[in-house]
Amino acid sequence: MSNPSSNVKLSVLVVVLVAMILSESMPAATAAVSCGSVYGKLTPCMSYVSGGGRTGPSSSCCGGIKSLNFSLKLRSDRQAACVCLKSLAARFAGAVNYGVISSLPKKCGVNLPYPISTSINCNRIG
Repeated sequence: MSNPSSNVKLSVLVVVLVAMILSESMPAATAAVSCGSVYGKLTPCMSYVSGGGRTGPSSSCCGGIKSLNFSLKLRSDRQAACVCLKSLAARFAGAVNYGVISSLPKKCGVNLPYPISTSINCNRIG
């Protein structure tokens, strides 16, 4: 039986890492993305991550990833989302399987030109 606290921590980290990756894939301008909106879009992915990726991500999880990817059009939005999520991910380091997290974008049909990583330099996001 898994610990509910561990599942929540794992889910939060997944949300953080996926949002960081998605935030790197778009063009430039002025941040209007809040941490709350980023987390909200990725919350449906919690069951996939906490379940160890044994089943496919839900349609609502993939919808959230696609919506987030689409919403981060400005460079400043992508950087703001990255900073917010990276700091949250640091709190839960070691609580998740990064293989499960890194598989999410591909399983949802979102192509990313970089790996999911907690070592992303948010200032270098274009």
